[in-house]
Amino acid sequence: MIYVTNRLGPVTSLMRRIVAAFALLCLVPVAPALAATASELFADGNRLFRDDLYWAALLRYREAADAGMDTPLLHYNTGVAHYRAKQHIRARDELTKAASYGPLEAISHYNLGLNAYAFGDLDEALRWFRMARDQPQNQDISRLARRAIRELQDEISADSPVTLAAAVEEKERNLTYLDLRVRVGAGIDDNVFRSPKDPYIDLADPAQPLVTPVVQSGLFVPISLSARYQVNSLENEGFFGSYRFGGRYYQDENLKAADEYLHEAAFGSEYHRRTEERETGVYSAFKIAQHDENYVDPDDGLERQLAGEDISNRMSYLRYGPEFWASKRWGGLTLGARAKGQLWNYDEVAAVPEYDHEYWTVGLNGQYRFTSTSLLRVTAEYYTRRYSDRTSFELDGTQPLGNPTIRYDYIELGIEARQRITNWLWFSVDYERTEREDRYLGYNNFVRDGFGAAFHLQLGRRFDLDASVSYYLYDYEAAFAFHEPAAGRKTQESALGHVTATFEMTQSLDLVAEYLVREVASNDFRIQYDRAQVLLGVRWSP
Repeated sequence: MIYVTNRLGPVTSLMRRIVAAFALLCLVPVAPALAATASELFADGNRLFRDDLYWAALLRYREAADAGMDTPLLHYNTGVAHYRAKQHIRARDELTKAASYGPLEAISHYNLGLNAYAFGDLDEALRWFRMARDQPQNQDISRLARRAIRELQDEISADSPVTLAAAVEEKERNLTYLDLRVRVGAGIDDNVFRSPKDPYIDLADPAQPLVTPVVQSGLFVPISLSARYQVNSLENEGFFGSYRFGGRYYQDENLKAADEYLHEAAFGSEYHRRTEERETGVYSAFKIAQHDENYVDPDDGLERQLAGEDISNRMSYLRYGPEFWASKRWGGLTLGARAKGQLWNYDEVAAVPEYDHEYWTVGLNGQYRFTSTSLLRVTAEYYTRRYSDRTSFELDGTQPLGNPTIRYDYIELGIEARQRITNWLWFSVDYERTEREDRYLGYNNFVRDGFGAAFHLQLGRRFDLDASVSYYLYDYEAAFAFHEPAAGRKTQESALGHVTATFEMTQSLDLVAEYLVREVASNDFRIQYDRAQVLLGVRWSP
């Protein structure tokens, strides 16, 4: 294999070994005599290329093709030779053919970007570089593409020459790096307050009234912003600070109680080191977030009151704590671990118990990539929520004030299989099982089975489509609907669907459309609802 070195530093020994492996795979003979002749012509073409005799190399590659060779590696080297010979249209055609072969996809996309740049089509160059950046198979190429995008964007804005000088294994990183993303749009929500759609008898009320919910719909504006500034003070480690904001604001004054937002700030460090067969990553951070949400009655959307006292701010909280994860890859096997600890401090409301609690989690995961197109991932996690003010339930559904405070412990196991069908299409299926233990008497114990599927489709260079669906089935051991024994044991199931379509309008601006639907069914009719949201917005990132 030959790599484009114009505007690039020399390839590393690692990449040369990978190249050699690809070459061996691609030169398996079809017929002994014919394949040997083609192989000799191909090798002679490579020798001529190394001597900068690109036209002669192209002649040998053509002869190898006429002799029966038709491999992705031949298309790749032919494309590179056309590029060096300044035949950019032919180079694009050959490199595009090579990109259909998984191991050559990333480097082909990167060199297609270089070819488009040399041809003078900067928009096309950015598109190819972004595809090389976003692929997960080769992080070295991804880093090169990120640098090329930054420098090419600088050239576009400054209208000055640029040199895309970087080695395949990048030894020197930019000292600082700023990542900024903004998204804003408009949406329609057909059930703003998650109201039950049918009338029901409230068995939790001693009077057992008939409740007729009012389902309300309206327009809202979703806004999200994220900023991350990183200082790469060490060879493989960087220190960062980040900020994230997300909010949803309804336009009808009667729906303002449904507004909510979240601010989150974090600071920490990331370590990443990659060699030929191994990769190590470590992330640690301390995060603090403020969430604002109104506590409303889903039946009518009004802010809740108790005995004339406003308790609408009961769901707003401040949370903070450390977070850590680490991963290690050996060839196709990756193992990881994570841990998180948080304190959730809800706004004080004297009339009712607060939701203040501690949250701790530890988890392990393992992933094995069987081929370049398929992988299997398993996860195991333990987490706990320990409340400081809410008292535990008795087995009859009552919640006496003198009881110990609530503690819920969870164990969750999951498995996911992912398969890539083509370069533009992949899908996955997953299953998870969660067991919750109510540590007092077990009243709120449950077992939840979750089933999911997802797929990603890329159409052309600019359009992406992502879709996922999940279904959860709860099995409560002792809890009653409405916490009332006469209502029978509580049942619950839920389904969630999500579709996202993205169209790249420019190198920095995307058009994003989303559709979300959620259905919750239960014999505790207070929590049963159907909801759909449609969103259209733009996303900007430099």
